[in-house]
Amino acid sequence: PIEVRMEFAPGTEDACPLFIGRYLRGLRNGPSPRWLAERLTAIGLRPISTLVDITNLITYDLNRPLHVFDADKVKGHIRPRLARPGESLLALDGRSYELDPEICVIADDAGPEGLGGVMGGEHSGVTEETVNVFVEAALFDPVRTAATGRRLGINSDARYRFERGVDPDFVQTGMEIATRLMLELCGGEASELVIAGRAPEWRRTIPFDPAMTGRLGGLELPAAEQAAILARLGFGVTEAGQRFQVAVPPWRCDIDGPADFVEEVARVHGYDAIPSVPLPRLTQVPKPAVSAAQRRVRQARRALAARGLVECVTYSFMPGSEAALFGGGRPELRLANPIAADLDTMRPSILPNLLAAARRNMARGFADLALFEVGPQYADDTPDGQVMAASGIRTGMNAPRHWSERQRTVDAFDAKADALALLAAQGVATEGLQVTADAPGWYHPGRSGTLRMGPKMPLAHFGEVHPLVLSELDVRGPVVGFELVLERLPQQKARAGRTRPPLQASDFQAVERDFAFLLDEAVPAEQVVRAARGVDRNLIAEVSLFDLYAGKGLPEGKKSLALSVRLEPKDRTLTEKEIEAVAARIVAAVAKQTGGTLRG
Repeated sequence: PIEVRMEFAPGTEDACPLFIGRYLRGLRNGPSPRWLAERLTAIGLRPISTLVDITNLITYDLNRPLHVFDADKVKGHIRPRLARPGESLLALDGRSYELDPEICVIADDAGPEGLGGVMGGEHSGVTEETVNVFVEAALFDPVRTAATGRRLGINSDARYRFERGVDPDFVQTGMEIATRLMLELCGGEASELVIAGRAPEWRRTIPFDPAMTGRLGGLELPAAEQAAILARLGFGVTEAGQRFQVAVPPWRCDIDGPADFVEEVARVHGYDAIPSVPLPRLTQVPKPAVSAAQRRVRQARRALAARGLVECVTYSFMPGSEAALFGGGRPELRLANPIAADLDTMRPSILPNLLAAARRNMARGFADLALFEVGPQYADDTPDGQVMAASGIRTGMNAPRHWSERQRTVDAFDAKADALALLAAQGVATEGLQVTADAPGWYHPGRSGTLRMGPKMPLAHFGEVHPLVLSELDVRGPVVGFELVLERLPQQKARAGRTRPPLQASDFQAVERDFAFLLDEAVPAEQVVRAARGVDRNLIAEVSLFDLYAGKGLPEGKKSLALSVRLEPKDRTLTEKEIEAVAARIVAAVAKQTGGTLRG
């Protein structure tokens, strides 16, 4: 009473090339016999009913997925076809799925009753009251089956097998085995087979040279022994001179070429029989096991961890809306198959992922954080667009509460110190770096900067994250951070024999002098320090800023900066006259380059 009518448009027939059905009536569907229930329980399956348990048994035992329809619930005839726009299906897992025209469905006259190769529908599912059934044994396209399962998020036993390939020559045999079991355990009578379509041509013969087993697998076996192994596995082996012509059995859908025969021979003969052979030595001196780029990553992690930051490892992708806040979100960086709907874009910066980690920690009561990550970030979809970066953030207080220490909120200078420490660990001379106020837009415009080695060579960005960005990410501020690209740093110079230069200690007394300069508020402190240091680089060992004052007692628009200058002579002890001469030169250099005057 039920026919099978293929309704595929030209060019899509491979979605279901063969469908075999059979009508069984007068069955009694109840609990399975003990032997069947125990076999399913032994492999972790829950017995449901005799009809369902028979299909599960044949699926697991013989790799032949089947489906059983309650024939009394089928409207008209079975129609394998592609889904139509707007159709949906309530599946056996209790969920309703919206279908699209790329999905193969098993339908009747009323609409879809199952997803081809994936899962049946609840409407026509069998129950203990079922007395008439229509059994399905079919072939489905592996690629379309896998795509359907991924698109709908369904993992089923049928999908697992169909997307990996099933025996195209076993469809009718599997139906006959299922029919015999159903008649034996449920009674009733069976109709003739209803067959639509035909199995695709699966017969193929692949040439195989037995010598490949030695070249690829390291096993030197006689050709006759290899032929016997393949024959025991179901392959048809015919000698053709020094080679074999190997006919592949229908159930071996994983065989693509002669290298697969090498794997089969080695597997059966035993991997433990493969001799251990050392790799040839290409040079007398082995090459370094760690590249310069890998060393930089290790040095960066060690330097940041030494400063008290905790390492994070986050995904290289993130929500597109958040990527747009950090200069990303380009169409070419969107993922075609994201692992989650909100992780659909490759990250343009590591900072947003660290901020997300901070948000999760804050929600759990951890407000004082110092996090970093060293990993890839993506400017575009080219190889040059992927770079290795190091980023870090701090939020909350700069130190734990303690009676002997004064707490303060972290600021941009903490991020600057982290960036400078990282640059120093990478061999960059930080004394000569310039600071410019042109950090990217996700930083606070008045509390951020860029560390540069010359006008055209930015090395790192640092500062307070913009409050609007924090608001979009639902992160409590302030948060300070830094970021730099390791691959864009100048290459470290190789040092012969030593990892660091020897200590150069002077035998002569060092001298420290303090200077307080009155300057315009707009003059950066870095400019004053650079002016003082440039007076005599051989004599001046260190220049440090130790005080900043602005307010009462100073003219409007002015500030006071106090410097400590350390003089370290190498050949003699400095006289008071020489010290005064150097001091006068320092005052003159600062006045010339910054307009500052020495405070009385």
